[in-house]
Amino acid sequence: MPDEHVSILQSLGVALLALATVVWSFGLVRLLRRYRSGAALWGADDTLRGLPPQRQGGPHLEAVELTPAERDAFAVLVRRLNDGH
Repeated sequence: MPDEHVSILQSLGVALLALATVVWSFGLVRLLRRYRSGAALWGADDTLRGLPPQRQGGPHLEAVELTPAERDAFAVLVRRLNDGH
């Protein structure tokens, strides 16, 4: 029997907290069970079906031939940058 100094609202609050704890625990157990069974299925197939297939190698290399004037201009630019430091 509850103590005479405890109000009905306090007793109701404790009961609601206990009920919320039970409901939360039940939901957590269900969630963990579902996650565990999903994890077992996930490990069976390592591919991600929602993603497009990935390339095995990197992108192809691009090269541009410079004219002699462009090479000279680039050399001047490099010298200027080196002199500044």
